[in-house]
Amino acid sequence: MASTEYCPVYAPVFGALGCASAIVFACFGAAYGTAKAGVGLSAMGVLRPDLVMKAIVPIVMAGIIGIYGLVVSVLISDGLKQKMPLYTGFIQLGAGLSVGLAGLAAGFAIGVVGDAGVRAIAQQPRLFVGMILILIFAEVLGLYGLIVGLILNTKASGDVQC
Repeated sequence: MASTEYCPVYAPVFGALGCASAIVFACFGAAYGTAKAGVGLSAMGVLRPDLVMKAIVPIVMAGIIGIYGLVVSVLISDGLKQKMPLYTGFIQLGAGLSVGLAGLAAGFAIGVVGDAGVRAIAQQPRLFVGMILILIFAEVLGLYGLIVGLILNTKASGDVQC
């Protein structure tokens, strides 16, 4: 088969979509988690202002999700070329979607748990450790997407030369 069949002119579009979806979806999740947990922190700060700095953990954890998307997006963009195999474009799309959608899910989970958790520790401070454990389990969902995205991106270079 001719190399043009393996390297169509539209192949870089899939890589660019992977690059964009990594950062966009991960930042959607980070923004939702930050906003939702921030609302809970604001409500909790009225009752217990002494616990505000301790209860800022969910907001920080939500922001880290955006960094996962940024890392994979930069790595994918490094592999984008004007002429590239379709295989590479599909792998880059898969890498971007894996970290982006995992980050979206993790951000939603962190937001919901962070909102309810900081409101709960305002009334019962002993619930702090339980909230942190649940937040860790939510954060690790985004980390799974990052790991899969990094592994996929290392496989992006195929045997076909354009």
